[in-house]
Amino acid sequence: MIITLILALVAFLALLFSVKLTKGRALTPEVLENPTKHIRAVDVEAFRNLVDPDEEAFLRAYLPPAEFRRIQRERLRAAVEYVSCAAQNAAILLRLADAGRRSSDPATAQAAEKLVDNAIRLRLYASLAIPRLYLGMILPGAHISPIRVAESYEQITRLVVLLGCLQYPTRGISAAL
Repeated sequence: MIITLILALVAFLALLFSVKLTKGRALTPEVLENPTKHIRAVDVEAFRNLVDPDEEAFLRAYLPPAEFRRIQRERLRAAVEYVSCAAQNAAILLRLADAGRRSSDPATAQAAEKLVDNAIRLRLYASLAIPRLYLGMILPGAHISPIRVAESYEQITRLVVLLGCLQYPTRGISAAL
């Protein structure tokens, strides 16, 4: 009986997680009317540097252990901030792309569908990466690799450019955002 209740609770939590992942946070109409004010820049190369195992090994080799742990915690906190920004940007783009899926132009609808899929994937990767990054703060020797977040974010950026070009061929991407 207890196992059944636990499994039901886990299933319910998984359902809530899935809904949150696909819908994102409730966005105000202001965010959707002017997303360029709310999308934050994410330096993907800086993020890659923060989670690079070779960089971590270099710091471990040349810093005293206490100093390495302090610096590594700071680096991972910064990485959490990058991942959080990327996830929030993906939530905004998810809502914008959702409108593009209803376009009468098949190429625009297809690009919007890809953007929706990739935004959901990025949010999933982010939800998995953040706990791993926090674990890395607690256990500085733990090997973490949230590189999929960076790759997914770069792919979303390319899809936003494509969607902007398809929806607004004469005005370019700035009109899409």
